[in-house]
Amino acid sequence: MNKSEAFKLISECHLASLKNRSPELKKVLSSLSNYEKILLAYLVTPDDITVSFTDIGGLDEVVNDLRESVILPLVYPELFTQYGSLLAAPKGVLLYGPPGCGKTMLAKALAKESRSNFISIRMSTIMDKWFGESNKLVDALFSLAKKLQPCIIFIDEIDSFLRERSSTDHEVTATLKAEFMTLWDGLVSSGRVLVLGATNRPGDIDSAFLRRMPKRFSISLPNAEQRTKILDKLLSDVDVECDVQELVDITEGMSGSDLKELCRNAAVNSTREYIRRHLIDVNGDLVGGGGGRKITMRPLELKDFIDSMEPDRVMKLKLTTDLD
Repeated sequence: MNKSEAFKLISECHLASLKNRSPELKKVLSSLSNYEKILLAYLVTPDDITVSFTDIGGLDEVVNDLRESVILPLVYPELFTQYGSLLAAPKGVLLYGPPGCGKTMLAKALAKESRSNFISIRMSTIMDKWFGESNKLVDALFSLAKKLQPCIIFIDEIDSFLRERSSTDHEVTATLKAEFMTLWDGLVSSGRVLVLGATNRPGDIDSAFLRRMPKRFSISLPNAEQRTKILDKLLSDVDVECDVQELVDITEGMSGSDLKELCRNAAVNSTREYIRRHLIDVNGDLVGGGGGRKITMRPLELKDFIDSMEPDRVMKLKLTTDLD
């Protein structure tokens, strides 16, 4: 079985599981083309999305703006089309900023809250895996989204596909971009299909495509207030024996993803300490009787977090503070 056949088999299995969700979804899925079925491998229904806006810290202003300008028009199109297309949901939205700052998480939460189906795809995947059939799959991408609306087409690293056009573009790539733009323009204002892009290089995106994403949100590295909110969420059910403000002060320049990894590693350090002290004997063997053992972990200390940091950051802290 080659890669193409294996991928189609996965899509068929996914199709079978999706048909059990609801009568409405089953009806839509029963009339799909072969190319639309292939794209089902990238589909996530809102019920399968586990992240929501309540899980995201430090992006309150962005979340509020998304609710007002994107989610409400998707959920209540009959209200937001009372003034023609002036208040309709935008056909395109761009999330941009450094890696690890929550763009993908925000995209999933947007789909969850708007009860939209979510097709998450990288155009490079289509071009590499389905070379020669890319145009048909791009056409199927939009036709599938229309059948599943409300639907969000999420394109991560959108700059890699929609970068500034040049005379050196491969003919297939140029044709694919033109097809994508035509289909994008064909979305009606009363429809509920949104193209949502994410990038850390917005300057590389072709200006013609940028115009089709009038709503753009900068998702930058969190400031002190935002880091406080992120850490409060990450440590909400963790016993911590240090001032969160101390953590905020020593994590300047870290992304949300960095902060999550820092907290995870701090917990790992404490757990390793417990294992060495209580679960391993002098010979290095595990102590028996694992099930039912009462375990009491000590609170996480500031040292656990510092020990989890990169050496360069720790050295910088020692040079700029009285850290021992």
